[in-house]
Amino acid sequence: MSENVIEVRNIVRNFKLGQEEVKVLKGIDLDIKKGDYVAFMGPSGSGKSTFMNLLGCLDTPTSGSYHLNGTDVSSLSDDQLADIRNREIGFVFQTFNLLPRTTALDNVALPMIYAGMSKKARNARASEVLTSVGLADRMDHQPNQLSGGQRQRVAVGRALVNNPSIILADEPTGNLDSKTGVEIMALFDQIHADGNTVILVTHEEDIAEHAHRVIRLRDGVIESDTRNR
Repeated sequence: MSENVIEVRNIVRNFKLGQEEVKVLKGIDLDIKKGDYVAFMGPSGSGKSTFMNLLGCLDTPTSGSYHLNGTDVSSLSDDQLADIRNREIGFVFQTFNLLPRTTALDNVALPMIYAGMSKKARNARASEVLTSVGLADRMDHQPNQLSGGQRQRVAVGRALVNNPSIILADEPTGNLDSKTGVEIMALFDQIHADGNTVILVTHEEDIAEHAHRVIRLRDGVIESDTRNR
């Protein structure tokens, strides 16, 4: 069994723009080991968002292969991709993406509905995860009753709830003030310390410094891949 959770080989992604074909990713090779802590950086137009969508199984490559935990996901159907997303990937977005009229507990429990768990098991696991992210006293609150930092903690809890193979965070502090951002990054550091594979996309150097490995994209290729520690 490979120690890599992600193996990408010669990934190309082109998009049709009218008559033109725009080459966004131009043959990327990459391995990410289980338990790694990686930050992707790059200027606008570097291809980092497109690459994250591929890693998150929200999109498929034009050519090349992508193995996630040993499964070749580059050739799966939409339904199979949705299943892999729910089981293997925990998403954290800049905009939180919470259901507005739903409690923190029910927001976190949502992925387990798709996984077919009973309500009792869902609620038990959701409350365990919310406690672990510091929201034991906010489980019955709706998003509009929570601060930005608390909302992002709910989103992190939802990402963790199915014990995914990777946590994928897209600009996770982008909508937060700097003090709250520091708290959320401390939470990601703890999640990584607990043994999770964490992948961040950020344009902020101080956020990237939390990661143990920084990969910089430019013009659709990997410009550099360095380890911080």
